[in-house]
Amino acid sequence: MLKVAKFGGSSVASAEQFRKVKDIVLSDPSRKLVVVSAAGKRDSKDHKITDLLYLCHAHITYGVPCDDIFDRIRERFIEIRDQLGLTFPIEKELDAIRAKISKDMSVDELVSRGEYLTSKLMAEYLGYYFLDASNCIYMDFDGKFQPRKIAEALSGALKEHSGIVIPGFYGSLPSGKVKVMSRGGSDITGSLVAAACDADMYENWTDVSGILMADPRIVENPSPISEITFAELRELAYMGASVLHEDSVAPVKEVGIPLNIRNTNDPSHPGTMIVDKASESDDVNDRFITGISGKRNFIILTVSRRLNNSNETLRDVLEILDRHKVQAEHISMGIDQFALVLSQASIGDSLYEIIGDIKTKCSPDDVEIQDNIALVAAVGRKMIFRPGISGKVFNALGKEGINIRTIAQGSDELAIIVGVDNSQFENTIRILYHSFAG
Repeated sequence: MLKVAKFGGSSVASAEQFRKVKDIVLSDPSRKLVVVSAAGKRDSKDHKITDLLYLCHAHITYGVPCDDIFDRIRERFIEIRDQLGLTFPIEKELDAIRAKISKDMSVDELVSRGEYLTSKLMAEYLGYYFLDASNCIYMDFDGKFQPRKIAEALSGALKEHSGIVIPGFYGSLPSGKVKVMSRGGSDITGSLVAAACDADMYENWTDVSGILMADPRIVENPSPISEITFAELRELAYMGASVLHEDSVAPVKEVGIPLNIRNTNDPSHPGTMIVDKASESDDVNDRFITGISGKRNFIILTVSRRLNNSNETLRDVLEILDRHKVQAEHISMGIDQFALVLSQASIGDSLYEIIGDIKTKCSPDDVEIQDNIALVAAVGRKMIFRPGISGKVFNALGKEGINIRTIAQGSDELAIIVGVDNSQFENTIRILYHSFAG
């Protein structure tokens, strides 16, 4: 058994959090590969190390001294080391970084030092070997990863060391220069490492006990999701849920490695298991809705033209939207009309220009606009096996006076999506949750 365990910034924010990580890692000998983020916030008034490093770069760029900011970074790392009783000479590393900031240090190299130093401390604390991401996470010049080369580097390291710590968030280009990933890049590193090593499990340790069925800012104490498929996760994320970015799950999804979201502060909680194919009996009380999510601020654009080839008109309208760089989120067709759901943010100030182009190109009988629309999705793989689910959803909303403005089916029939007024967004989520999930 081989597990890759990734620990986010909140999991390594202090010496106390380091101790929790050590207990977790050493409690299971199969956790042989540990990926570490930079130290995060200790409380709401604190700052992430990565943010402070970006701030240092901004100061230097504009000719403003960054000594006070860098001193805060220095104090943070020295405090963690001393409280854990470690011997790593971190002052030398910090002095070298500070000296290089004012010369030729790239922003990528600078901000990657948060993960680098945090991982150095973690490696000594665990008694694991430190493997720099620059020596195992390889990228092309266009930022694409080199899976074969990554696998070779990790395979060689595993043959020589029983436990390895790898910094997240960055890798190296063919030139040897450090290249950072997008925010949340440590999640991508963990996924890459798990896939390259053909791990049995990828554990992503954070500060929440898995993925919740609904936004806790809208639904009080929503239930956690015990098991979810990659397809359902993608649907929830697309509809606005704050879950893992698609890039961070793609490597393990492609090779079928399960991903377990766990809580460093509550390690006994099983969290959420993300799998390619769900088990036969996985949901509490055999729920058919896995999760509920949504987004506000859409427009419904309805184009009517009788006695005409609606497919041809639709094609013309889509070409017009493409020229304005606007993507249709959903399309519903009728005999003499069709409706498109569009994001207000993507349209910006182009709405009336788009309508003008449609009238010029398509000569429609009418173009109608409904704005301030919110989309809410009930996501669940079991819905397609249950007759009458859509009717139950609409009935539950109708009883509570929710006016449904549009209806759509998600990809692979995994979601029922309803459009409602922005003002009814939160209430719609609460009604669906308490009717079918709570």
